[in-house]
Amino acid sequence: MDTPQLAQNYARNGFITGMKVLSTEEVVIHRTALERAETQLGPLHYLNKIHTVLSSAYTLATHPRLINIVETILGPDILLYNVTYIIKEPGTPHFVSWHQDLTYWGFDSDDQVSAWLALSPATGESGCMRMLAGSHTQGMREQSPTDDPDNVLLLGQTIKNVPEDEAVLCPLNPGEASLHHGWTIHSSTPNNSCDRRIGVNIQYIKPSMSQQKAQSDSALLIKGVDGYGHFKPDPLPPDQIPADATETIANLTERSSQITVQQSRL
Repeated sequence: MDTPQLAQNYARNGFITGMKVLSTEEVVIHRTALERAETQLGPLHYLNKIHTVLSSAYTLATHPRLINIVETILGPDILLYNVTYIIKEPGTPHFVSWHQDLTYWGFDSDDQVSAWLALSPATGESGCMRMLAGSHTQGMREQSPTDDPDNVLLLGQTIKNVPEDEAVLCPLNPGEASLHHGWTIHSSTPNNSCDRRIGVNIQYIKPSMSQQKAQSDSALLIKGVDGYGHFKPDPLPPDQIPADATETIANLTERSSQITVQQSRL
């Protein structure tokens, strides 16, 4: 499918899926880089701004095949807002409840795209994403916090009464990606497979957007120009993992969590 058709499908459904981004060799390189980093830094699941300390994460987020698709949706000027590894270990009960991403980030518009890039098989068995087609056109839905310890989301936030029989399963082979709109309702089930389910979650935004729930925020210009200056520039990652990487990631994750909690209390 050509790129303009992908953009049309995205506009209609609120997501597109199954785009080939990485070669088999690239998948091996980047999964190995992640798992080597884990031996040095510990678990990297759900930590924010990981691209500022790990060059592999930055390389994935700026992959030309991925950026070409994002450009057809957002236009020629693109900021990289966040990169997060979302990892479900095999045979664990962890899941992601039905939710909408944009509820929590404090942006003043929805000129944003989320990418999900698979570094291992994302199947129905391993807990691939499920999407509700067209739900992005309905705006923000009410989401209630829960206290389920197996829910990956920070506050266990959940949209109730979702017609699950209408959900579209979005399996991905290693190296494939999906893109979804920030208002698209989505979720995922536990990983019942024998392999880790490793996804790289990437958020792209237009420079015209601004942060409404914090005095300052940061992003990195990766294509085009930023004529607004609404975000402080994130640093590029060094070639080697820096000595203070753990502290840096913890601070950035805490800052993002504060924005999420503040937005959720509105």
